[in-house]
Amino acid sequence: MTTLITYLAEDNETIRDNLIETLREIADVRVVAHSASQAEASRWLSMHDGTWHLAIVDLFLKSGSGLGVLAGCRRREPHQKVVVLTNYATREIRQRAAELGADAVFDKSTELDDLFAYCVDQTGRLAQAEGSAP
Repeated sequence: MTTLITYLAEDNETIRDNLIETLREIADVRVVAHSASQAEASRWLSMHDGTWHLAIVDLFLKSGSGLGVLAGCRRREPHQKVVVLTNYATREIRQRAAELGADAVFDKSTELDDLFAYCVDQTGRLAQAEGSAP
């Protein structure tokens, strides 16, 4: 089975831990690293350029912004996806995230199931691309 190599930028430890566990159970997602700041996230993503499949980014981080992380991912490979997971998924935030190249925006309070479905779909697409799909 294909594993979706994932990076998580989330400053709330409880949310982060719950997401990591749930993503592992629902989809074949392995969170290989995480951080609570824009600088750490941007540094990790650029140092591992091309090796990750999905970045899940909170909008408000301990320092910096998820939008800054997103802007730094503009020149990623086509197979690499970046999604925003936030409590502030307003129309304006969704539009701004799309302008910065977000593949999707999910509201933490109402769209977690949609995020999980997205991850399952991405794992399937990756498997097809790698030729390991049944």
